[in-house]
Amino acid sequence: MSLYQPAIMDAVPQAARHVLFNLNPACTSDTLLLALQNLRESARKETMVIGIGLPLAQALKKSVPGLHAFPAYDAAAVSIPSTPTALWCWLHGTDRGTLLHRARHLEKQLAPAFVSTQNIEAFRYENSLDLTGYEDGTENPQEDAAIKVAFASGQGKGVDGSGIAALQQWVHRLDTFDNMSSQEQDHVIGRHKIGNEEIDDAPESAHVKRTAQESFTPEAFVLRRSMPWSDCGESGLMFLAFGHNSDAFDVLLKRMTGQEDGIVDALFRFTRPVTGAYFWCPPMTAGQLDLSLLGL
Repeated sequence: MSLYQPAIMDAVPQAARHVLFNLNPACTSDTLLLALQNLRESARKETMVIGIGLPLAQALKKSVPGLHAFPAYDAAAVSIPSTPTALWCWLHGTDRGTLLHRARHLEKQLAPAFVSTQNIEAFRYENSLDLTGYEDGTENPQEDAAIKVAFASGQGKGVDGSGIAALQQWVHRLDTFDNMSSQEQDHVIGRHKIGNEEIDDAPESAHVKRTAQESFTPEAFVLRRSMPWSDCGESGLMFLAFGHNSDAFDVLLKRMTGQEDGIVDALFRFTRPVTGAYFWCPPMTAGQLDLSLLGL
């Protein structure tokens, strides 16, 4: 039986919901522990991924390996926000209505200890495309390589099989992107939209060049599970990736924002992140979410 939450390794689902929670400042420790026990029980029955945020670990006075604040960058050309959140639940499915009711039930289960702050519907676009029409997650590691990238090992019970999830909500300006020529669009991404072939002579600002995972030392591979979202006239990408620690995300963000060489990722020409948080995804033991590291 796997030590990791199995839904992490599932293919990108047809539909999903990201439900994020903050702690209710008025909740008691007993109320919080009861809510977490309810969450552990839900994890046995539902197809979802659960992530513990830094505010929750701090409230429980527990240290979680690899979990720290999401890095924030603020400069004239680019802004990366850090929005710490106590708890994240990523629900998988095929039916949007079913996911809506599952999210409602989850919110009731976790109340009053947790208060829902965001409930974002995500969806698969064609064959896992971003809304720009470009393929997302082209260089994802596969099978055993994906497990090695995404989950901790050799650190003992309660940690092995856990991982860090990076979650950002990006808002696209699709009209701005549509007004670019086909060549401009390809050079922003660094791949041809048709055929998905990497462009060798793309500008250094091209997203593929900025985030070439094998160009870092050590290599900065992550397991991506991003999906588009759309709501109230806005749309974009829920960037989601898993790693055995946060090191890969940290260096990728640093390079995208031009901290290394002053070259900013061309993605920022048409899109921007409005949230950013790291979550620790606990392992599984005997088919149950292992929260022993949190004292449960």
